[in-house]
Amino acid sequence: MGSVEDHNQRAWNQIASMGGPYARAVSPEEVSAAREGRWDVTVTETKRVPRAWLPAVAGLDVLCLASGGGQQGPLLAAAGANVTVLDLSEAQLGLDRHVAEREGLPLRTVQGSMTDLSVFADASFDVIIHPVATLFVPDVMPVWKEAFRTLRRGGRLVAGFINPLIYIFDRQLLDASGTLEVRYQVPYADETQLPQEVQDAYRRDAAPFEFSHTLTTLIGGQTDVGFVIAGLYEDAYDPALNERISKHHPTMIATLALKP
Repeated sequence: MGSVEDHNQRAWNQIASMGGPYARAVSPEEVSAAREGRWDVTVTETKRVPRAWLPAVAGLDVLCLASGGGQQGPLLAAAGANVTVLDLSEAQLGLDRHVAEREGLPLRTVQGSMTDLSVFADASFDVIIHPVATLFVPDVMPVWKEAFRTLRRGGRLVAGFINPLIYIFDRQLLDASGTLEVRYQVPYADETQLPQEVQDAYRRDAAPFEFSHTLTTLIGGQTDVGFVIAGLYEDAYDPALNERISKHHPTMIATLALKP
């Protein structure tokens, strides 16, 4: 793995150990409800994936892609799907295994990069659930290509990603004073556009490096590899996390893509 993946892997292992919002395993009550058919999953911050986007998942082969953290995978397994969770972070996957063991769920975990699914054969899955994660890879096209390859015909990719708009602002200034000041251009990369002292702090504190891709690659990239976009909605960060930007414009996008 390259240096960015190594760094982000360490960062997400640390996040998992601290129990942040993306490393908070589902409760026994949520699993029990999913077993009874009452379940929802998210791929963005607050909105639930429309149930019409997902077929009845019982008996289907589902890949939760870059989706460790004990959230989507266990619920889908409890709903009857044959679930595989792939994530770069072993600690995040540990949360999925924890729920699976606690609830007696048949769930497989695989450590690896979302850009390289060579461990899986062509046409291995019926559904891929991909929560917001493309911001952690420099190039998103391998993600779409691998998702298309590993889905069966008629398969569905449900993906969430960050609206590139938020990356034009100086996030350090926003965090410090709440001021929205345009500073950067998209496509954006922490590695090249953040001041060196901030990059050094990210490395020291094990904060994940982020990358913003254009809508051309985030949405158009899916159609370029063969998907047909069948649905789209926008979402926002929890106001407590990023109120200033979300007040003006949605900060996340989710798409439903079909493999013909």
